[in-house]
Amino acid sequence: MTNDRRLRTVDLARQAGLSTQQIRNYEDAGVLPPADRTESGYRVFGERHRQALLTYRTLQKGYGPVAATRIMRTVHEGDVPGALALVDGAHAALHAERVSLRAASAALEELAREEPGPPPRSGGLRIGEVAALIGVRTSALRVWEAAGLLTPRRERGTGYRVFDPADVRDARLVHTLRGAHHLFEQIRPVLDGLRREGSSEALRAALGARGRALTARTRAMLAGAGALDAYLGYDRAE
Repeated sequence: MTNDRRLRTVDLARQAGLSTQQIRNYEDAGVLPPADRTESGYRVFGERHRQALLTYRTLQKGYGPVAATRIMRTVHEGDVPGALALVDGAHAALHAERVSLRAASAALEELAREEPGPPPRSGGLRIGEVAALIGVRTSALRVWEAAGLLTPRRERGTGYRVFDPADVRDARLVHTLRGAHHLFEQIRPVLDGLRREGSSEALRAALGARGRALTARTRAMLAGAGALDAYLGYDRAE
């Protein structure tokens, strides 16, 4: 270790507002580089450990504790390219979430432009009636059901599919979005959101909140990446 100011475990813990046990846990997990030991076995920390702790806490805000721990541990194992690959993977996953969010928003706009058509009768419709109502083959409805996009109930005794109003709405939505070349993987979260939120307006509000959360997380990840870059520069200078 360099000749910077020596810190006891309790000193580092106080500076970070943590317990001494948390500092020990962080060293054991690889969040901190290995500490020197006194002849009596006490840990001795320095400025590099303080910088590592600050870097981890900044990373944690954007990448979460699990990913931040893996990144720091990989750095301290001497595998900087591996640590940067973990950072790249986290950003790629965030990008995939943003792409999915855009697809769901576009799907909602398609839904808003769709002609509603006549409502189904209160007792529910059979598969042939739904196919005729929305203009598709019954085989298409079966494919959508097999993909988990539609979940009509089964009539007791006969086992026939019965489409309630919500099922017909879902079938209309799938038909509209498939016509706009959306994939099943893009349609599924829209349907799940509608079922969970109860209406397209509620889902639109939920998607807006999700978009703001992704923006905040992106900025936190950028701050974390900047802190990691500074820490890597500190390591090189040391």
